[in-house]
Amino acid sequence: VQLQASGGGLVQPGGSLRLSCAASGRTDRILAMGWFRQAPGKEREFAATITWNGGVTSYADSVLGRFTISRDIAKKTVDLQMYSLRPEDTADYYCAARTYGRSRFESWGQGTQVTVSS
Repeated sequence: VQLQASGGGLVQPGGSLRLSCAASGRTDRILAMGWFRQAPGKEREFAATITWNGGVTSYADSVLGRFTISRDIAKKTVDLQMYSLRPEDTADYYCAARTYGRSRFESWGQGTQVTVSS
């Protein structure tokens, strides 16, 4: 599975931004997709995931209520709508896919940078 992320940029605190990730290749093998982020000097962390067929979502406490993950099976995309952005949301955001038979997210897209600053 190949992943292509887009939609990052500079936004003011309190603003909104939408990230999108397009999947290609063996998308029939996708079990779940997710968004992870890595802030400068920190380790990569989980932000949100969604199961591909059932649409069951999971969020990190730090983004719960502010971020919404969604997927479009026909378009093979997964989006992350981010509201009420804070400076601490500044990070490189990565989309990832977990496929059947795998216990981890092993397919990764390139990062897209999100900067929250006034």
